[in-house]
Amino acid sequence: MNSGFSTRDGGGVIAEFEAAEVSILRSLVTQVLGLVAPGETGDDPLERALGIGIGAGAAPSDPVLARLFPSAYQDEKEAAEFRRYTEATLRDGKRADAQTMLDSARPGRSELSPEQAQAWLRSLNDVRLALGTKLEVTEEIHDEIATMSEDDPRYPAYVTYDWLTYLQDTLVRALW
Repeated sequence: MNSGFSTRDGGGVIAEFEAAEVSILRSLVTQVLGLVAPGETGDDPLERALGIGIGAGAAPSDPVLARLFPSAYQDEKEAAEFRRYTEATLRDGKRADAQTMLDSARPGRSELSPEQAQAWLRSLNDVRLALGTKLEVTEEIHDEIATMSEDDPRYPAYVTYDWLTYLQDTLVRALW
């Protein structure tokens, strides 16, 4: 496998992917983008400018969204208030990162600016969190994959999760 990231002389990161890999990445990022609707703010211009959400800010009932937007506090009232002040901006940031990834993901060798590479890192993390939540990934994932039959219907999803982990690792190493 030649896919992944490496450090670029002069800063930034080199990304290298095959066309099929870009297709998978685009599909996964698009799915996460579909989950992360734009943040809703109130009608007040100041609230909109500050990204203050409307309503009480209840935690998402969807397990994937709950993983992407975890509660900051155990106390539900405090968590809701914190969510009201942060979630719209967090959603917008996740959407912007996903869009950066979609705009810059291409087959072959390409260069990413430091800012694009950071957006990729955040977006890859969101994709891994979403897929890992759906797959109910545990710390034993690598042992499970090693012993899983390729005929197992879960195998492609688990291997994809493992590949995303590899990509995220190569990107972290390229950035630092």
